[in-house]
Amino acid sequence: MKKVITYGTYDLLHQGHVNLLRRARELGDYLIVGVTSDSFDRERGKLNVRNNVLERVEAVKATGYADEVIIEDYVGQKIDDIQKYNVDIFAIGSDWEGRFDYLNEFTKVVYLPRTEGISSTLLRAEITTIVKVGIIGCGRIAKRFPKEADVVSGLKIIATYDTNEQNANVIASGIEGCNVYSTVEELFDHVDAVYVATPHLYHYDYIKAAINAGKHVLVETPMVLDGNQARECFELAERRGVILMEANKTAHCPAFNHLMVMIKSGVIGEVVDIEASESKLWSDDMNLREFDPQQAGGSLYELGSYTLLPIIKLMGCEYGNLNIYSRMKNGVDMFTRGVFRYPHATCSFKVGLGVKTEGNLVISGTKGYAYVPAPWWKTDFFELRYEDQNKNQKYFYKWDGEGLRYEIQEFISCIVNKRFSSARLRRRESVCMAEIMQAFTERKNFFEI
Repeated sequence: MKKVITYGTYDLLHQGHVNLLRRARELGDYLIVGVTSDSFDRERGKLNVRNNVLERVEAVKATGYADEVIIEDYVGQKIDDIQKYNVDIFAIGSDWEGRFDYLNEFTKVVYLPRTEGISSTLLRAEITTIVKVGIIGCGRIAKRFPKEADVVSGLKIIATYDTNEQNANVIASGIEGCNVYSTVEELFDHVDAVYVATPHLYHYDYIKAAINAGKHVLVETPMVLDGNQARECFELAERRGVILMEANKTAHCPAFNHLMVMIKSGVIGEVVDIEASESKLWSDDMNLREFDPQQAGGSLYELGSYTLLPIIKLMGCEYGNLNIYSRMKNGVDMFTRGVFRYPHATCSFKVGLGVKTEGNLVISGTKGYAYVPAPWWKTDFFELRYEDQNKNQKYFYKWDGEGLRYEIQEFISCIVNKRFSSARLRRRESVCMAEIMQAFTERKNFFEI
């Protein structure tokens, strides 16, 4: 049997793609199609926002030409795949002619003619919807947003609002055509969507106001600190037909998503324990919001949504119980450790603003374990480790910029494609994390240390 392999992004799958897949299939008996993952497309200098990787995989399958579809995740994978699948022919479009000649050492390389006059780039230019975005809350995190949004196609920041107008002016002054508004109601009149980056306690009110105004909402993590409020907001968004998404940058980064998929596929067996830690050794005399109990300061509210993420993604929301242990000072937790009991696993997280800990992620399974070193929440490397060290595998990625671009890309993709939930962070997962924040607020199963 003659095996053929080809690769592509297949964004906005069109007749040119179909023709190329057909030609590749005609070269042999079995066609393997590699679809690039949701990562930064450095050739275009933009993030793909029209179709995510799952949509693109389904589109390729729907052509009927692919016998097998795989995900291309890393530089050098083509050589690995050619050897792994015992490929006879590597086929690619003629616009890449000469670029893959080095693969002739491993297999036969064939450059296929492309269909003239049609490409994803041309289609994207013709049909891209520009989402007009306003920023609500112009503090430290929001200042990173414009630069990150600049590498994502399909949106334009046109408005800012902050209770401190000077903060709004600072951000707006660096964006062409961006206006500062004195009320959120005025801002709503000019935008399609908002990015809410206010202190935690103000999220709920701004989310509801934006949704009631018919605006899509991307809100910084933690979305809210109450499970009932989280459910209410998602239900309201669904009724109003708008997107509501929590901006957890780790949840949307390519490397972390690849790790989650691999763990769920069983590469380390059944997961029986997860340990996730993150800490920042800040001085509590810095007069920061993070140390003010009246502004929802403290370790869990500030860092908890990141350490909870891998636990909830892999083990789900149906845990048996959760015990919370905190070291308190002046009304805020300087350190918190949480221990979950699941039917067949235990999981724990540690967060600290006044206690330093090794910020790594370890996922233990019956066949091996996954190790992600600090800062794991900016995942750019992870390793799968086994009893036989010869089987260990290392995976390297590039973390681009501040990481906000990944959540922005998914948000715009959801708006454009009318997807009301992202597989990267499900609505029920955001609700579950809000419920855990609420349990801490209400001091349920809470022990001060």
